[in-house]
Amino acid sequence: MVSLYKETARVFKAFCDENRLQILEMLRSGEKCACMLLDELQISQSTLSHHMKILCDSGIVQGRKEGKWVHYSIDPAGAERARKLLNKQISLTDPVTENLCCRVEQK
Repeated sequence: MVSLYKETARVFKAFCDENRLQILEMLRSGEKCACMLLDELQISQSTLSHHMKILCDSGIVQGRKEGKWVHYSIDPAGAERARKLLNKQISLTDPVTENLCCRVEQK
């Protein structure tokens, strides 16, 4: 079972590259064939495959094979999971229980 930290890191890794952010922006309007992504991004097929593997491994994007091409789209469940992970990371916790200072014994 993947730890929550690994899952969170995998999701955030998907957002840590300009090309992947551009791919996500393109997919917001619906499913796109890999050939369309290649044309728009002007990158090699191997580079696109690398980015799509990271996006698919994060669960944010899903692929559907049709002939020799793969059609990619944003996975609504994966996007919601990513949204919840982000919200959890930036939500403040209860300061009474979480903001305890360390105590140094004085001699």
